[in-house]
Amino acid sequence: MQDNNNRWILAAQCPSRLGTVDVVTRFLKERRCYITEQHSFDDRLSGGFFIRTEFRPEEADFDAAAFQAEFAARAAEFEMTFELTAPGTRMPVVIMVSKADHCLNDLLYRYRIGQLPIEIRAIVSNHPDLSDLAEWHGIPYHHFPITPETKPEQEAQVWQVVQESGAELVILARYMQVLSSRMCEKLSGRAINIHHSLLPGFKGARPYHQAYEKGVKLVGATAHYINDDLDEGPIITQGVEPVSHADYPEDLVAKGRDIECLTLARAVALHVERRVFLHAGRTVVFDR
Repeated sequence: MQDNNNRWILAAQCPSRLGTVDVVTRFLKERRCYITEQHSFDDRLSGGFFIRTEFRPEEADFDAAAFQAEFAARAAEFEMTFELTAPGTRMPVVIMVSKADHCLNDLLYRYRIGQLPIEIRAIVSNHPDLSDLAEWHGIPYHHFPITPETKPEQEAQVWQVVQESGAELVILARYMQVLSSRMCEKLSGRAINIHHSLLPGFKGARPYHQAYEKGVKLVGATAHYINDDLDEGPIITQGVEPVSHADYPEDLVAKGRDIECLTLARAVALHVERRVFLHAGRTVVFDR
């Protein structure tokens, strides 16, 4: 069984070039680091190379700073950028939510039992409804109401919380407001949104009721990084659930809630475990 208490992660990407796998594996061997998991992908269309390696040092006096400095010198030949993640790292996050609590509840439960390696620094909402839930978990709750006229001021408040909390990831757990272009730019690559996969066919209110009227046979959810195109950012995960004529609108809603929770939690886990690479408007995802 793998010892996750001593699991380091090296995630890197660079232009496609001969020797890209070797520069990683040879360096780890020279530093007496045993590879426990490795994924790589060469995108022949874009010319990008991506690699994620989990390893454990064989020496007790592993020096992370020296490792990074020495590997940076070796990786420079390949124009390779990389990130080294230490064992037990918990990514600081801020969760944004409106009134629906199913995704928030699910994330809080997974956080509480240690399933997600995150540290929830704050919960932000445009409604006061879920403050008791945050208080029960001992997490600061920020209620910032929003109107079309106050949107710039409200987003400035949100951004202040993100900065002051040190959050590296923002999770939009059914936050039912459209972020401005400026906010999307600030959070590029570090904000994950969830929405039902009935889009673009069933927009607006009561999408599952609209889907029921059309006799859909699948409901699902999409988790993606936000960008300036509403609900069209680079996709991380998607989930689907079959439905039939025997499922009524309330059944579709219930199935939709479940798949939204699972899909969002999976996307967050993939991101914080450095399994997702952004490139050319798409994602490369090394699943477990």
